[in-house]
Amino acid sequence: MKEIWIAFGLTFFAGMATGIGSVIAFTAKRTNYRFLSMATGFSAGVMLYVSFVEIFVKAGESVAQRYGDYWGHWINAASFFGGMLLIGVIDNLIPAAENPHETHAEAETMPLHNPLAFPPDFRKAAAGESARGEGFHDHSVRHHKLMRMGVFTAIAIGIHNFPEGLATFLAVLHDPHLGLAIAVAIALHNIPEGISVSVPIFYATGSRKRAFVYSVLSGLAEPIGAGIGYLAIRLFLAGNAGVIPSEVMGILFGGVAGIMVYISLDELLPTSRAYGKGHDSLFGLVAGMLVMALSLLLMKQ
Repeated sequence: MKEIWIAFGLTFFAGMATGIGSVIAFTAKRTNYRFLSMATGFSAGVMLYVSFVEIFVKAGESVAQRYGDYWGHWINAASFFGGMLLIGVIDNLIPAAENPHETHAEAETMPLHNPLAFPPDFRKAAAGESARGEGFHDHSVRHHKLMRMGVFTAIAIGIHNFPEGLATFLAVLHDPHLGLAIAVAIALHNIPEGISVSVPIFYATGSRKRAFVYSVLSGLAEPIGAGIGYLAIRLFLAGNAGVIPSEVMGILFGGVAGIMVYISLDELLPTSRAYGKGHDSLFGLVAGMLVMALSLLLMKQ
């Protein structure tokens, strides 16, 4: 039971990082784009390395014990691409008016932490910041549309966070040290998501509190997703003693690896590239892989 509470605790920590992003949006004097680029790149490096080197391999070993070496590898590969398919379907079905992972220009975030500042001219800000790339939101819309965008962004991120929460929970349950690294990586990538939720809701309502609440609610989807997923697994896949068979955990872990690879390639790396300059994204990616590699090597002692 202790392991389950630890898994929920780390999953909750990872999800609440969206609130950290919201706080940063309202308190930081300037948005540190280089930090966000390095942080999201670092998260991608951790997830990619651990998915291919550790999780996918261990999943194959668990499945092979039950189905044999040949069919075990087939099932493991099917689980991996099944996880990618699941998150890909969710990605295409979410009710997002805008891409929830797009970045925000400096002119958009500056007034958030200054209560006396007037909202910027978004058309002018978008034109002035166009050199940074095409990934910036254009808030040249009416307030009700801004609110709709912000709410849909929160919903989109919340739905995204369901499988992320289950992935973190299962990783911690299987190996707390490995799960801790994944939880930190998920938390780092949730910080810019909190900013993405807060910006449009603040400009639609003028309420920092409301923007913060929506960002926190989107992050709560991770522990909720973990809880629902775990109960479903215990109800439908566990044996009479309530123990989840090793081959089932192997199949689930193969899916977790697929989910994390998809998130890294579809969300984290593009976001890292949009925030950064030069090789910031690559430096973060390599640093994440290096830290994860050293962690795994030290755990084997």
